[in-house]
Amino acid sequence: MTENIRDPAGVVRAKRLPREQRRRQLLDCSLQVFVAKGYHGASMDDIAEIAQVSKPVLYQHFPGKHELFLGLLDTHLGQLEHELTQALAMSADNKDRVQATMSAFYEFISRKDEAYRLVFTSGMDNDEEVEDRLERFHDDMATAIAEVIADDTGQPMAEATMLGHGLIGMALSAARHWSRLSERPDREVSSQLTARLAWRGISGFPKESESTESTR
Repeated sequence: MTENIRDPAGVVRAKRLPREQRRRQLLDCSLQVFVAKGYHGASMDDIAEIAQVSKPVLYQHFPGKHELFLGLLDTHLGQLEHELTQALAMSADNKDRVQATMSAFYEFISRKDEAYRLVFTSGMDNDEEVEDRLERFHDDMATAIAEVIADDTGQPMAEATMLGHGLIGMALSAARHWSRLSERPDREVSSQLTARLAWRGISGFPKESESTESTR
């Protein structure tokens, strides 16, 4: 939590923080503003007010609103990628991997900070740098899934990557739909439904060991 001090004129100002700690605090505060107002409705004035810093302090860390948004997007996409990668590594059982991965998507969307809005409802879909980051995230996760598929099934990497993109695309589409519902089905139920659908598809590519045993 930021500690505040009063200057001789009685104005409340944010206490000086180490640079990295201040950057994290500004990102946290900007998330509140972007979630509440969207990118185009937010302003650096709004963010400075929430963070209780002067605009010059804000500009010391971020040249402008666009750079601040990109920094925030990088932070939360990095967190989501980490959580999804952990889900893939949590078991050697592919059905469990699918369930854990889908659960990670829905947990991200259910977070109280509503960071998912940066990805789904920020109004920045046509921004080239935002598109590049989202595409890179999509590619990284599709590749991570493809490596598991290729290792387990012997599927050529190019074909496994197609499957990886399909799974990530389905998960994002289902999660995006769920995030927009005014009356949402239970998160766990929704996660299980998406996982069952994904498993019905990916189970058509059994592990090499299972395929060998079935032909004996």
